[in-house]
Amino acid sequence: MPSPRPSPAPGEGASRPIHALIFDLDGTLADSIADIGNAMNAVLAGLSLPPHTLDAYKSFVGEGAENLARRSVRAAKGLDWRIPSDDGLPRSIAELTESYRVEYGRLEHGGSTAYPGIDAMLDGVVASGRKMAVLSNKRDDFTRHLVTQAFGRWPFVDVRGERDGVPRKPDPTAAYELALELNVIPANIGFVGDTPIDVGTARNAGMIPIGVLWGFRTREELTQAGAKFLLEQPKDLLALLR
Repeated sequence: MPSPRPSPAPGEGASRPIHALIFDLDGTLADSIADIGNAMNAVLAGLSLPPHTLDAYKSFVGEGAENLARRSVRAAKGLDWRIPSDDGLPRSIAELTESYRVEYGRLEHGGSTAYPGIDAMLDGVVASGRKMAVLSNKRDDFTRHLVTQAFGRWPFVDVRGERDGVPRKPDPTAAYELALELNVIPANIGFVGDTPIDVGTARNAGMIPIGVLWGFRTREELTQAGAKFLLEQPKDLLALLR
């Protein structure tokens, strides 16, 4: 049975037209949890700590490599990973983060692929004449490499990851920069992502928050964060744009 056309959340009122789209990367366009988890598990093994399942990493990701490393190590040591503390870490967070990035770089995104239906979705967005961009909390060079490798045939106006001097999501700074590149006012940009961080970015930037349910987080988390639309499948985005 086809998915129902996405509809505004209760109390949102009439929807604004969407003239451009900004996509998150991990968990939205790319199923990259295997590369992320395998790289971090290699770091944990070097610390003589137990590995996590790939499902566990879906809760740890979304707020940059430092938070991923901190949460992964704290959880492996039996500490509450939701507490943003470096207490109990066997090394500095900078060292742990660098170790993760080295391991992640070695994998060269070999386990990262587009989710089913993403190719057709991107084709449809291009056919609609809407411009697209990517904004990730993954380091900028890793972000650009993955997009080139997995999504290089689509004309993204710009692709941006975490960069020195620019606050990462949910701060709206980078989203505003992309709005200028897209030449569309924030109110008419749909921000598509799979985590509350993405929803928060959209809301902070005055964009339209669109949550996806095939990624790393749950319907409840995205709803509580304030997603205006929830997509069951990639093709649902095209229904939303019609």
